[in-house]
Amino acid sequence: MKKNLIYGLHPVIEAIKSGKDIDKVFVQKKLQGKTFFELLSLLKEKQISYKTVPAEKIHKLTKENHQGVVAFISPVALVSLEKLLEKNSRQSPATFILLDGITDTRNFGAIIRTAAAVEVSGIIISENNSAPLNDDVVKTSAGGIFKVPISRVKHLKDALFLLQAYDIKIFAATEKATKLVYDANFKQDYALIMGSEGKGIQKSLLNLSEPIKLPVSNKMDSLNVSVACGIILYEGVRQRLTL
Repeated sequence: MKKNLIYGLHPVIEAIKSGKDIDKVFVQKKLQGKTFFELLSLLKEKQISYKTVPAEKIHKLTKENHQGVVAFISPVALVSLEKLLEKNSRQSPATFILLDGITDTRNFGAIIRTAAAVEVSGIIISENNSAPLNDDVVKTSAGGIFKVPISRVKHLKDALFLLQAYDIKIFAATEKATKLVYDANFKQDYALIMGSEGKGIQKSLLNLSEPIKLPVSNKMDSLNVSVACGIILYEGVRQRLTL
């Protein structure tokens, strides 16, 4: 069993009440009972996302007496977006990364590793459709996960509105863009949205950002998302060397 996994109704409830940073919760379908409904109420109160799954899914995670509930404790303490922005409002220029639909833990960890190397101000992920903060991410990030603040929000669109309120420029990396990365101004405070290699960035997020792209040979459709993110971040570093 993975060390950041807890199971059972009462242990999960107590972990939430004690203030543990819960990453994900899986609940078996058709659970009933007073304690189960207490857990559901607590999850909603604390705004912790959970997913209803078949019993087979939970059995794969642990063979112990899980009572139909397992949860993953985040290996790092998450930071609220408001606190993250308030802290960085006194530091300029700031850089933020928003990950839209990055569910692969290796890509997530690789992005965090590069973000730590260039001292990114913070990484913003959504509650749903995001890679878990687990041991695989910690390992792939080479410890970078402990050096970059991470904020998890309910909706990335709301996060963009808040970033804009702080006068932070929003860029979105997409092959549909006409503007090259090298023509973007990274000397200002900016946030970079990276989307999944399959679906890309949500249209609602693209509408709130300035699309930019890397030049890619027509022999390839795209770059790996963590590679693309690293190239863009280092273009930002190059531009800021002249400040």
